[in-house]
Amino acid sequence: MKTKTRGMALSAAIAALYAVLTVMPGLNLLAYGSVQFRVSEVLCILPLFTPWAIPGLTVGCFLANVLSTAGTLDMLFGTIATLIAATCTYLLRNKPKVVALLPPVISNGLIIGWMITYFYTDTAGKFAQVLAYNMFTVALGEVGVCFLLGLPFAAYIEKHRNMFKL
Repeated sequence: MKTKTRGMALSAAIAALYAVLTVMPGLNLLAYGSVQFRVSEVLCILPLFTPWAIPGLTVGCFLANVLSTAGTLDMLFGTIATLIAATCTYLLRNKPKVVALLPPVISNGLIIGWMITYFYTDTAGKFAQVLAYNMFTVALGEVGVCFLLGLPFAAYIEKHRNMFKL
């Protein structure tokens, strides 16, 4: 019981941190839209260390997307993309980190890129080109956060692994 309670507390802390880092003034400037650089996505490395990060990231994304200009659609599609990414990252935790961090890039690039294109972009007969652009820019922002910020953060966590012992 003690482990489950601690895990749930860790999950709640991750959710709160994700939501705050997404909506915090200054950090939220590129958190939404076709060009995204969500600093909160650095937390996507956490499933490498604990399965409790999966519900934490999912709930945190949902909470952050409540404030999104995309509203209900972002709450639905963004949360699904995060759940898929976090689960796949956890499943790949024993692979090289470069491989394990690909799910957030792929999931967000495909799902959020499609959502932005389908629901919010006037494609004027150029759906495929606009879709490719949106998928690329969302994925590129994820690469920036997950690899440029996430890999050093993962190295820090590995040195301080005790913080995730339940």
